[in-house]
Amino acid sequence: MPKSKFVDFKAVKAAVSMEQVLQHYGLLDQFKRSANGESLSGPCPIHKGTNQTQFRVSLTKNCWNCFSGCEGGNVLDFVAKMENVALHAAALKLCEWFNLSAEQPAGNRKTERSPREAQASPADKPAKRNEAPPADDSTPNKPLGFRLENLDLAHPYLIERGLTKETVVDFGLGYCSKGMMTGRIAIPIHNSEGKVVAYAGRWPGEPSGDTPKYKLPPGFRKSLELFNLDRAINEPADHPIVIVEGFFDCIKLWQHGVKRVVALMGSTLSPAQEELLRKHTNAHSRVIVMLDEDDAGRAGRGNIVPRLAAWIFVKTHIFAEQDQQPEHLSADEVREIVGGAA
Repeated sequence: MPKSKFVDFKAVKAAVSMEQVLQHYGLLDQFKRSANGESLSGPCPIHKGTNQTQFRVSLTKNCWNCFSGCEGGNVLDFVAKMENVALHAAALKLCEWFNLSAEQPAGNRKTERSPREAQASPADKPAKRNEAPPADDSTPNKPLGFRLENLDLAHPYLIERGLTKETVVDFGLGYCSKGMMTGRIAIPIHNSEGKVVAYAGRWPGEPSGDTPKYKLPPGFRKSLELFNLDRAINEPADHPIVIVEGFFDCIKLWQHGVKRVVALMGSTLSPAQEELLRKHTNAHSRVIVMLDEDDAGRAGRGNIVPRLAAWIFVKTHIFAEQDQQPEHLSADEVREIVGGAA
């Protein structure tokens, strides 16, 4: 990678965690995790210390500090000191190690196109669904200055979920063997303008122990986005907008021909998400709320439907059996539910 290549420092810092960097250096086993899981402590790898509490990493703030004179900072500062290089060189190394594609600044780029175009040019829920929605922040999620590359589009898990190769390419999905979503299926999340603002990582299968099923990058506010909205708003306005919970619910309905579908990435509708729906609908628009048939889904439905019904026509789909999800529907069942309302 040429030394003069532009690297978006903020994007790199957002994409790579200190925990991943320590793991890259083979140092993670030397560190002890705090009881609340928010920090790591161990010997300082920069000056090769031996004191087990000398070096502290904040996992929530993604920064480090050495109490013996090496000072502290972010992942770029750490790599720069470990490799004895400038910040720019450290950023380039991180891009190489974690398979990040450095691009020109987001503000100077043309609007990113669909994953299929990006490929040519070179439902689960992302969090526990009984969690309260995160506090809204008026600051938009910043478009990423990189793209994950060399994803495995033919991973068995994608086949197990019933996705076709065309769907996988359309959504830019793939197994990530190296980088910020190592060991997970990477799912690009776009804002309403079609720009990638985050990657969600789905563990392929049922994770063991404390491993979360979904991983979202630090600082990303999912309450500000509706997954697939950028594609949905390009569909005919006379088609109803279908609202589901998870990524794979949304992707499977899209594969079955329902293109005007969005996912909440959970079972709650934030004020910002409601405002996005208002912005991209009109007096003749219709909405179908199709959440999972479980306690969280029913609670979400009970809150969402009255709010939307105050300003738009809403149809609610209730599954006949406990724990059914939109993803489980066949193409014929989807057409019966959605097609009749179109």
